[in-house]
Amino acid sequence: MKKVITITIAIISIALLWYFFIKPQDYQIRVVGKANTGTINQALKAWNKTLPEASIRQLSDINTLEQMIVSGDSTHIYKWNISPINDSTSQIVVDVKDANFSLNNKIAVPFSDTNFEKQSRKTVTDFIESLNVHRKEFKVIFMGEDELPSTYCACVEHKSLQSNKAFEMMESYPFINSVIASNGIQVNGVPFIETTDWNMQNDSISFNFCYPIIKTDSLPFIKNLVYKEFIGMKSLKAIYNGNYMTSDRAWYTLLDYAKEKNIKVDHKPIEFFFNNPNMAGDALRWKAEVFMPIAE
Repeated sequence: MKKVITITIAIISIALLWYFFIKPQDYQIRVVGKANTGTINQALKAWNKTLPEASIRQLSDINTLEQMIVSGDSTHIYKWNISPINDSTSQIVVDVKDANFSLNNKIAVPFSDTNFEKQSRKTVTDFIESLNVHRKEFKVIFMGEDELPSTYCACVEHKSLQSNKAFEMMESYPFINSVIASNGIQVNGVPFIETTDWNMQNDSISFNFCYPIIKTDSLPFIKNLVYKEFIGMKSLKAIYNGNYMTSDRAWYTLLDYAKEKNIKVDHKPIEFFFNNPNMAGDALRWKAEVFMPIAE
């Protein structure tokens, strides 16, 4: 009997030690997000920018992010863990900790619905509402495999965050249009971007914004304009409708399909744009064809 009591006390002591001093979170929230992992990752980063005194960083990969929100005299730390359920739904597990009053929370949480818990739930609910609004702002349709043709083109090189891609394009539109119009260059298709580097850890990209043109021997030399041969390749294809600021949501759809089907792809997406973003209008009527090259 004495041995049983000793073992019981030891188990309880270990459990209490783990709960109060080792358990990483004060409170955990589980929700389902109706979007794929990449879309939730980007939507979470965009939503964070709307919050006062908040910062966010991606941890090991796009599935895990750590957010810090200052609330009064406390700093709340939210660790967002995103895992796919299917191609359009994800499980989100949020571990929340108060950097200043963690021990107090762990004592109070089992016995009452604390202000800390209420604030944590409200924060997660606010994001889910923001995500649901964002989902209505665009549409992605997976089309399958396609063969991208080669073309000659005139390009402007850019480096930016992927969220700023559309702004960089909008700056280049008037420049390239002016060069083409004033030099009698013949256009041979819709403009496109060719991604040359995509750092998924810090969301930075390098890309060429290009117009397909007819190659001639008399193309003029223009500062900041590069002529090049775009080499076509077999790719996964999706149709994107929405503001081009968020056309990268289609990139994640293509990556998810490639992962599911065990298709090796080159993380250098290509987008063909059928609307000029400078002309505004209903963004859901904008169209882009998005490609993810299949690695050889």
